[in-house]
Amino acid sequence: MALSTNDIPGQIREVKKRLRQQVGDYAGVFQAVSKAMETEVERIKRLNETGSAIPEFDFADIGPEGFNDEQRRLIEIAGSAVIHNTLPRDETDSNNEQLANYIVSNGYYTQVPEATDNYFSQLKSDKPQIFGIYWSKAQIWARQHPNMAQVRKHLNRVWKWQDGDQVHFDPDLNLAYADRIRRREPGDASLGLSPHVDSGSIERWIEPNYNHVYHKLFSQNWQEYDAFDGTARTAVEEFPSPAVCSMFRTYQGWVAMTPQGPGDGTLQMVPSYLAVPYMLLRAIQDDVPEDDLCGAAPGRALTVSPQWHPLLLEGLVSIPHMNAGDTVWWHPDTIHAVEDVHGGTGYSNVIYVGAVPDCDKNRSFLPKQKDAFLKGASCPDFAAENYELKYTDRASVDDLTELGKKQMGF
Repeated sequence: MALSTNDIPGQIREVKKRLRQQVGDYAGVFQAVSKAMETEVERIKRLNETGSAIPEFDFADIGPEGFNDEQRRLIEIAGSAVIHNTLPRDETDSNNEQLANYIVSNGYYTQVPEATDNYFSQLKSDKPQIFGIYWSKAQIWARQHPNMAQVRKHLNRVWKWQDGDQVHFDPDLNLAYADRIRRREPGDASLGLSPHVDSGSIERWIEPNYNHVYHKLFSQNWQEYDAFDGTARTAVEEFPSPAVCSMFRTYQGWVAMTPQGPGDGTLQMVPSYLAVPYMLLRAIQDDVPEDDLCGAAPGRALTVSPQWHPLLLEGLVSIPHMNAGDTVWWHPDTIHAVEDVHGGTGYSNVIYVGAVPDCDKNRSFLPKQKDAFLKGASCPDFAAENYELKYTDRASVDDLTELGKKQMGF
C-alpha cells in the first residue's frame, strides 16, 4: 500500500483509534514500558560513570564466527556498538588527508550547489561541516575495505535475518550506500542536531509493514518485542525525503577519520532498545492531541521532544573516545544526536558508512545510485547538490575492488 500525504491528521486519528483497540489497556502498557525505560536510564547513567553505556569491542577480539553470546546480548540491549581498530590507523590517516585535498583542490567551499539540502537549512555556518561529497576515493576505500565487510557481516548476524525458509536479507553481503562526510572544525557551534531517529517518522505508526514490525508492542505482550527481528523490516516504505534513507540499514554507522570523543562535537545516543517502543506507545496516550503523534511529521526524522519524552533525554550520552580507524554503529531505531559545540582542539572528521545488507529493497536502489556514481552526481537519496560532477581525482570504476563492484551492483 503506497503511503499518502492526504489528510495526515485524519490518518493519525484513525491509526490511534485502531492501535488503542489493539492494545486494550494502552495506558497500563505504557506505564509498564515507562517503568522499564526508567530502569534503562539508570543502567545507562551507571555504566557511563565508570566507562561507556555503548558496548566497546576491539576488531581483533571478534572471533571468526562473529560475536559471542555475551557480546550479542550487549549489542541487543544498547542497540549500538563501537568497534575499535576496524580500519588500520595509517590507512585512515592517509585517506583523511586525501579527502581534505579533494575538497580544497576542487573548490568545494566556493561552489554553489544545484539544489539546497533543506534538512540542514537551519544551520548557520561560514564553512560547511556536513559535506555533500559521495565519491571521493577515501569514501570508496572505507566502503569496500575487507575489515569493514567483516564487521558488518558479524553485526548483521546479531539480527534474526531468516525465519525458516524465509530469508529477510543476506547478512554476509553488504551493498554500498553512498552517504556523506563530516569535517567539523574546533570551536564550531553550527552543527548540533537534536535527538532523533532515522528511517521514517509517522510511518512507524501508519505504514502496514511497520505495523508488523511493532505488532508485539501494540499488545499486552510487549516484552516479546525483538528489535533485531528482520521480519517485515525490508518491506517498509518511507515518505521520500532528504531526511530519510530509502535503503534498509541494519545499522547506521561511521568511521572516525580523526580522534574524537565527548565534547568534540560528536555523536550522542540513548543506548537502549526500549527507546522507540517508549516513543510509539507515548504517542497514543490520552494527553496527546488526537491528530498528533508527539510532533512526528512526514518526510522528517522522528524527533525526541522535551515536552513528550523527557525521560529519554535523561539517557542521552556521548560516544566514548575513538581513534582514527574506529567505527561506531547504531540500530535504525536508536535515538542519536550531535553535540552542539565542538570544544576540542582538532578536527572531528567521519565518513558515514552504514550496514546495508543485500535484499530486494536495497538491490532496487543500486541502478540509480550506480548511475549517480558514474556521473559524479549526488546520491539519489539526498538533495541534488551535484558538487562532484566535474571534480578531478573523483573515484571511478577502476578504483573499485571486486568486492566494491559487487557492493555497487556492477
